[in-house]
Amino acid sequence: MYRTAIEELHKWKAKRNKKPLIIRGARQVGKTWLMKEFGRVAFEKTVYISFDNNQRIKDLFSSDLDVERIVTGLELYSGQKIDPANTLLIFDEVQEVPKALTSLKYFNENAPQYQIMCAGSLLGVALHQGTSFPVGKVEFLDLYPLSFTEFLSAMGKGQYVELLQKSDFDMATTFKQTYIDMIKYYCYVGGMPEVVHSFSENKDFGEAREIQQRILDAYEQDFSKHAPHDVVPRIRMLWNSIPAQLTKENKKFIYGLIKEGARAKEYEQAMLWLTDCGLVHKVHRVNAPSLPLKAYEDLKSFKLFLVDVGLLSCMVRLNQSTLLDGNELFKEFKGALTEQYVLQQLKTLKGVQTYYWTAKRGTAEVDFVIDTGNAIIPIEVKAEVNLQAKSL
Repeated sequence: MYRTAIEELHKWKAKRNKKPLIIRGARQVGKTWLMKEFGRVAFEKTVYISFDNNQRIKDLFSSDLDVERIVTGLELYSGQKIDPANTLLIFDEVQEVPKALTSLKYFNENAPQYQIMCAGSLLGVALHQGTSFPVGKVEFLDLYPLSFTEFLSAMGKGQYVELLQKSDFDMATTFKQTYIDMIKYYCYVGGMPEVVHSFSENKDFGEAREIQQRILDAYEQDFSKHAPHDVVPRIRMLWNSIPAQLTKENKKFIYGLIKEGARAKEYEQAMLWLTDCGLVHKVHRVNAPSLPLKAYEDLKSFKLFLVDVGLLSCMVRLNQSTLLDGNELFKEFKGALTEQYVLQQLKTLKGVQTYYWTAKRGTAEVDFVIDTGNAIIPIEVKAEVNLQAKSL
């Protein structure tokens, strides 16, 4: 399975003065696979260390953080000699041993010859109190579910990706029905790697749903296992309200939809937890479509999207035939699904911040606006062709 993020890893490896790399992303987006695959194709040797429930590794980092002592311990643990020039060191679920995070500072300062890649699904929320995070001593890469073009490649439609990359829209229009069908599949299957791999192998919609449900169940277990106990009920209520939030004509997040009388302050920690985990994406309103958009950000008004369009369709138990064959009763939610799809593609654009704009009195709206640095690009989302509707 090809992930475009692997090209970013090659760029990281080619740097003369690279720092340890931390890959961030929600659970199940493919961080571990990406690191191992990169080690396989780009290094002679890979030493993989999982920090999850690993007492020996925890003990190794519990005393002083002398780099050579740590490397010797890793060699003894893995049974492999670590050659800095030809070995990729992978620290997985690194947040489970906070001092391992701290050690990255010393690797960067005292032994930059070691090539280290780290990942952790809950890095944003599981940093233990008092842990010294290596600010300025590491690099970051954000990983998301497969984009639509990655999905096309996984489904054996690489030539269709090439058409889009060449901007050959005349030819693409000739085969537009294939693109439409594949977008429908993508909105059902989504971009979680395990789901995509299963679907690409057997085209079984039922099995895809089963895997998605297991992923959602694992997220629910994470709420209970890792979040503060008093916040868990609010996390669940907020999480379960997202489909209803997106179905509204005005998709601005309304706390009152969680429960009557709910206030932002009550759900502040729950929102932060879900955001830090990468399970939800906030898209803020801007007061004016002017450069730079960040300067006009309205922090009180935002839309909230899920990490993956397939998980959204699973949460609402969207029927396969309803999505693929169409249904008059499906029109309202189709808009929510399409907007989620578009946001998911925008998230994969490096260095691009996404916002939306509405007029003060709600008389006009632009679904998404992005800032390219010297221009603003408005994006209007349409779930189906409607030649009579007002448009940008």
